[in-house]
Amino acid sequence: MSDLKTILSSGKEASPQRFHPWIFSGAITKTRRHSDNKEVEPEDGDVVTVYSNKDEYLGTGHYQNNSSIAIRIITFEEEKIDQNFWNKRIQNAYDYRKLINVITPETNIYRLVHAEGDRLPGLIIDVYGNTAVIQAHSIGMYLALENIKVALKNAMGDALQVIFHKSKETLPKDYAQKVENGYLLKEAEPTKTALEYGNSFNISWEDGQKTGFFVDQRENRNLLAKYSKGKNVLNTFCYSGGFSVYALKAGANLVHSVDSSAKAMDLVNTNVALNPCEGKHESFTADTFDFLEKNDCSIYDVVILDPPAFAKHHNVKHNAVQGYKRLNMTTLKQMKSGSILFTFSCSQAIDMPLFYGTILSAAILAGKKVRVMHQLSQPADHPINLFHQESSYLKGLVLEVE
Repeated sequence: MSDLKTILSSGKEASPQRFHPWIFSGAITKTRRHSDNKEVEPEDGDVVTVYSNKDEYLGTGHYQNNSSIAIRIITFEEEKIDQNFWNKRIQNAYDYRKLINVITPETNIYRLVHAEGDRLPGLIIDVYGNTAVIQAHSIGMYLALENIKVALKNAMGDALQVIFHKSKETLPKDYAQKVENGYLLKEAEPTKTALEYGNSFNISWEDGQKTGFFVDQRENRNLLAKYSKGKNVLNTFCYSGGFSVYALKAGANLVHSVDSSAKAMDLVNTNVALNPCEGKHESFTADTFDFLEKNDCSIYDVVILDPPAFAKHHNVKHNAVQGYKRLNMTTLKQMKSGSILFTFSCSQAIDMPLFYGTILSAAILAGKKVRVMHQLSQPADHPINLFHQESSYLKGLVLEVE
């Protein structure tokens, strides 16, 4: 157990008692040392035990100063946070991925640890073949990298030969200044080309977005393939072209990929070249809004709108809703009868009812009648913690335009 004991204000114990893993800064009254009962100020990344003002144990977690989420609880049981803890927690995550059968000869791209969804808030681990890419979103998780490395190797054995940590972009800015990304383990050459449902992708974790690939859209990409044969497809905010590759491999007649980043378009072209097919592909380095307004989108049978998060925090939720509404209205206005729209939001602050209502408003403003074909979410290797609804972040709709 940690020597640091953080005490909550009266009434603030209800949230951790419901197993919600976040303790907000306003809920804390003080922190004392167990050993001498002296009041202290925890340092960033410290492991602290959390107690109610009635001295009831509530959980143990990582402390972070100057953050609205002051403590991320990593266990609700009174246990040591030692190597054995990390071994058990990472093994549990790996066993779950085997249970859901996400690791197959055709797929070696998957998320191994999904933060709160795997009861490890602040930690993301994606696997690409023989390589695990770690992102620490909290200082506590960053300080535990060595424990995490050992636990990963224990769980995965010879299947894991490379570990790369990429946390500079996800840690608090002041702290991140002294952090450099790099390899924690390199027993072999990393897997640079990995598979997803038999489709090949070049993974750029060192200088790409996130951990190098948007793993969370795997099942939605696979669904798109079912509607792509013989169709003209527009993939906007395409990043490395995941949806584009699936459409082409499924027999699309034409695929246009749009992204404002020239670097992203280079990745798209690389990935298309890795997956030879008969359909025609063309890349456009352009702002999606500009592209939609300047081009005749009625030529497309299928359109994908997969923008970056318009709202990462609740205080900008209204502006995000307006952005989603404008984007979908502009697109729907141009779509012909019988065409299909895949539209998404990865904004945690926008829940499914709000997203649904926003797309409804967009359809009304566009003057279009639509059918909801599918309601989409994140895949099973991005599990949602039942006690932490915030871990449900990806939502999508597949619409047929009548």
